[in-house]
Amino acid sequence: MTYEMHVAGLTRQLPLCPISDTLMIGAFVIFGDVELTCACAAELLKIAPEFDYMVAPEAKAIPLVHEMARQGGRNEYFLVRKSPKLYMDGVFEAVDRSITTEGEQKLYMDGADAKKIRGKRILILDDVISTGGSLAAVESLVEQAGGIVAGRMAILAEGDAAKRDDILFLERLPLFSADGTPL
Repeated sequence: MTYEMHVAGLTRQLPLCPISDTLMIGAFVIFGDVELTCACAAELLKIAPEFDYMVAPEAKAIPLVHEMARQGGRNEYFLVRKSPKLYMDGVFEAVDRSITTEGEQKLYMDGADAKKIRGKRILILDDVISTGGSLAAVESLVEQAGGIVAGRMAILAEGDAAKRDDILFLERLPLFSADGTPL
């Protein structure tokens, strides 16, 4: 089963993936889809609030934040990681509870990145916002670093996230019943 998604002037068929006996999600993945990534980045930049830097969680939002930085003429963006890396110094963490990740996950910010964003307006990006768990974890890291959240953006808002007034997004992605019917 698939769901036909229209976003940024493009159409894609999203596979429907069960996350429980009664609920499925549309799998929206920009990895490897250069046309979709570029089109979505351009549309998000049109509606983005003023910001100094962008921050995105690893991993599916990486192509998006990179392309938005490239199109926006910016030379730097920051990632929060799913695990601390040896090159990171002064690492701190926040807990993420995401619909697409089983159980609890931690996200980490590099202390060197935190120094750069302190006192700066930060735009938080993700590919899809569902429950808001990843968004909340990234926001917590930005605030711990002393950054000022200027906005929250995603290509798609899934389910109840589309009802939030604190997220800018391009399109709504419904949740689906076990038979593939949009909820």
